[in-house]
Amino acid sequence: AMRAAAGRGGRLGREGRASLCSFLLGASVAALPLVLGSSPALLAGPGLRGRLALALHVAGVNAALLLLYPRPLYKIAVRACFLGFAFGCGLLLSAGRSAWRHFGWYMCSLSLFHYSEYLVTAINNPRSLSLDSFLLNHSFEYNLAALSSWVEFTLEKLFFPELKQITWLSTVGLLMVIFGDCLRKAAMLTAGSNFNHIVQNEKSDTHTLVTSGVYGWFRHPSYVGWFYWSIGTQVLLCNPICVVGYALASWRFFRERIEEEEITLIHFFGEEYLEYKRKVPSGLPFIKGVKLEL
Repeated sequence: AMRAAAGRGGRLGREGRASLCSFLLGASVAALPLVLGSSPALLAGPGLRGRLALALHVAGVNAALLLLYPRPLYKIAVRACFLGFAFGCGLLLSAGRSAWRHFGWYMCSLSLFHYSEYLVTAINNPRSLSLDSFLLNHSFEYNLAALSSWVEFTLEKLFFPELKQITWLSTVGLLMVIFGDCLRKAAMLTAGSNFNHIVQNEKSDTHTLVTSGVYGWFRHPSYVGWFYWSIGTQVLLCNPICVVGYALASWRFFRERIEEEEITLIHFFGEEYLEYKRKVPSGLPFIKGVKLEL
């Protein structure tokens, strides 16, 4: 993620406002128990009335989005609403006492991560904003990793239910998730309007090297945040296989990404970046960044 201390977006544009309204509209599913006068643990055992209420909520919200927004904005709104709905369902699962409670924490973490990627980009760098800013179609490998974690959780819950009831371990995972996501968003906001989800190969006039704030701690705080967030999601789910798999896959991905990015940064900033690289660690274990052959 390239960064520069250029002027910030600051104001939320039309797309950002539409996404925020839609996310909140989707998340309103969490209020269904109040409307129905039922237990907050609605999803643990919804019954016919609960299922009907969920179906009507989905249909009603989608109809509202279709009426409110023209086609280009609807594409943004429906994705934000889906993430809001997942967040609301996560809250409902979290309110219960079932073995799915920690999966509710996970749903909240995952949906909030993806929605806040879009929202912070809308605030910070509206020029680069697109449907890809949700990172929902990040890569085939990323989607496969998510699917693997759901399968592992479900199978282990079936065969080793006690493994999914380790609340202290899930709490550690949740703290890792919060730390990782906050660090990443702080990096995006510190870098300002030229933070980009895509590595930039051409230096713009506004590019200046950011070394303040969280960039004074690590050279790549957004990657450090994502690394610990992704592992934290699996600690939260008590998924031993995926904890190891995510750690190895994320480490390998970020090692290659950091080397690729640092070649560009050295090309952009020369000795200024080399001096920064000598003083500040990458932030990721055993990743030194690009090695220069003298």
